[in-house]
Amino acid sequence: MLQTVLSYQNSEALPRDLFGAIADLKRDLNAVVLAHYYQDPDIQDIADYIGDSLGLSQQAASTDADVIVFAGVHFMAETAKILNPHKLVLLPDLEAGCSLADSCPADAFVAFKAAHPGHVVVSYINCTADIKALSDIICTSSNAVKIVQQIPADQPIIFAPDRNLGRYVMEQTGREMVLWQGSCMVHETFSERKIVQLQIEHPAAEVIAHPECEPAVLRHAHYIGSTTALLGYCQKSDSRAFIVATEPGIIHQMQKAEPAKKFIPAPPMNQCACNECPHMRLNTLEKLYLCMKNRQPEITLSEEIQAAALRPIQRMLEMS
Repeated sequence: MLQTVLSYQNSEALPRDLFGAIADLKRDLNAVVLAHYYQDPDIQDIADYIGDSLGLSQQAASTDADVIVFAGVHFMAETAKILNPHKLVLLPDLEAGCSLADSCPADAFVAFKAAHPGHVVVSYINCTADIKALSDIICTSSNAVKIVQQIPADQPIIFAPDRNLGRYVMEQTGREMVLWQGSCMVHETFSERKIVQLQIEHPAAEVIAHPECEPAVLRHAHYIGSTTALLGYCQKSDSRAFIVATEPGIIHQMQKAEPAKKFIPAPPMNQCACNECPHMRLNTLEKLYLCMKNRQPEITLSEEIQAAALRPIQRMLEMS
C-alpha cells in the first residue's frame, strides 16, 4: 500500500497551495481532519482537532462529518471506524503502524488470556482492533488510573499491551496486575544518562514525561502525564524551561501555547532521531491531500470485529 501511495505522488500533480486545497476538500467532502500531537507541525496546523488518544476518540465519536481523515497511526483510525461504522475513514498512509500495537499479536494474546482465566482485560487504546475485541475495557494514558480504580479490589486484572504504563498504573493504584510485556519503541529509547546531563546543564528545567517511559526516566520526572496533560502542565507551571520525555511532535503545540518558555526534547540513547515516531512521521501533508482527493486508503473492518471492539471502548467512555 505504501507503493500505491507513492505512485499517486509520482503520477499526480500536486497543487501549489496544499493548505488551501485541503481546506477545499474538507468542505466538498464534509470531512474532518483529526491529528495526533505527534504529527508534523504542518499537519497539526491544518487539522480541525489535535489531541491525544482519548481526545481523538471522543472527537471521533461525536463528529457529524461524513468523512474522517485520521492523521495518526493505524490503530487510531481503526478506533474512529469502530465508533463510526457507516462513515468513510481515511488514513494518509496505511503503513503508519505502531510498534506497541505490533508487540501484541491477537493469537498470542488469546493464549495469554487463556492462561489467566477469570481476569478482566484492560487494554491501552494503543492496540489493534483485534485486541480491543478481546478486551473488557479500553483505557488511555490519561484515564488508565481512574479506570483501574473503578474495578473491584478482588477482581484480577490483565493489563495490555504496554508494560511501562501498566507498571505506572500499579504504582499509582496499589493494584497487582498481570502485564503483557509490550512497549513503545519511542518511549523506551530515552537515555536516563543524557536526561541527567540536561538537568545539570539546565538546572531550572522541569522534566515532564509520558507514563510509557521506562521507570528509570520516570524517576527523574517532576510531572508524569498523557500528552494533553503534559501540554496543560507546562502552561500552568511557573517554570520557564522543560525537558520533554515524549515524542517531540507535542513541542509544536507547547511552543505555540507558551512562546516565552523553552522546551528541550529528551534525547535518545543513540545518535539518531529515535525519539521521533517513524510511523507517525509517515503521514505527510502531500499524502493527506492525496488520500482526501482519491478517498483512499480507507480503513475497513469486519462487522464482527467492529461490534466486539466497540463494547470495551464504550465502557471506557462511560467510566471516563
